[in-house]
Amino acid sequence: MKPAIRFQGPRDLLRNKYLYMLMIPAVLFSIVFAYLPLIGISIAFQDFNPLKGIFHSEWVGLSNFEFFFRGQNWIVITGHTVVFNILFIITGTVMSLTLAVMLTELGKNAAVRTMQSVMILPNFISWPIIGLFAVTFFSADTGVINKLMDFLGMQPISFYTDAGVWPPIFVIMNLWKTAGFGAIVYMAAIVGIDKELYEAARIDGASRFQSIFRITLPLLKSTISMLFLLSLGNIFGGNLEMIFSLIGDNSLLFPTTDTIDTYVFRSLRTVGSLGMTQAIALYQSVVGFIIVMVANKLAGKLDKDSALF
Repeated sequence: MKPAIRFQGPRDLLRNKYLYMLMIPAVLFSIVFAYLPLIGISIAFQDFNPLKGIFHSEWVGLSNFEFFFRGQNWIVITGHTVVFNILFIITGTVMSLTLAVMLTELGKNAAVRTMQSVMILPNFISWPIIGLFAVTFFSADTGVINKLMDFLGMQPISFYTDAGVWPPIFVIMNLWKTAGFGAIVYMAAIVGIDKELYEAARIDGASRFQSIFRITLPLLKSTISMLFLLSLGNIFGGNLEMIFSLIGDNSLLFPTTDTIDTYVFRSLRTVGSLGMTQAIALYQSVVGFIIVMVANKLAGKLDKDSALF
């Protein structure tokens, strides 16, 4: 099917001028908020001085990148960032899919609508508020979890001094906050599946589980792939808001919780160099972009409908 409008030169622009005018707000928005800010990338190569501005600050080449890449610390921090995000993507996808399929199979009733509302509620609670609740649960002396463990005769856990317990806590907290909202996206995709396929499957004697694994999940492949590729763009993002809200600047927990974003945020407050922090942000963006492009290319070769572009 041919597109309704295809630009064919100035005459086409005049002929469809009102339709092209509808594009103006979106184009201006993209230019102002997406492309003009790219000038700030130059800060990564400058000894940036706010008084001198971007165009008059001294150029220092790749010196700002040495701040992050010297030594072995950047490898550990990058590893934490990637591992956390891989865990978040995998567990979030599996949980969101499971919830979506379960709620869809339950049908439309008041109980299901109530469950949907309860599931998406955590998505609208900010991480700083969740961090305050976390203190109530994880505090060594007055925490709910340690009081329960003491009641059961078990050894209490010192959450804010034991770095090993926090990676699974991050995964669980991220699931609690995001899985319900993600399920809504998959439920919308499931609703669009032709119901005649399920009716034909029932006539052929297929059970509900067989319908899920033979119809629902295969037809969700494109949606899963698209959301997965979009998630890969943030695989080098360090979830600053979540981590800082839950543990703050607790140096005892850095061995397992320090990510690129928390490192940059801490460095910005201690070193105060915008050039160094911008250099690390550029490193995150470039690598994330490369990962998305490679993953999209591979997805397109495996299944044309799974690629974003």
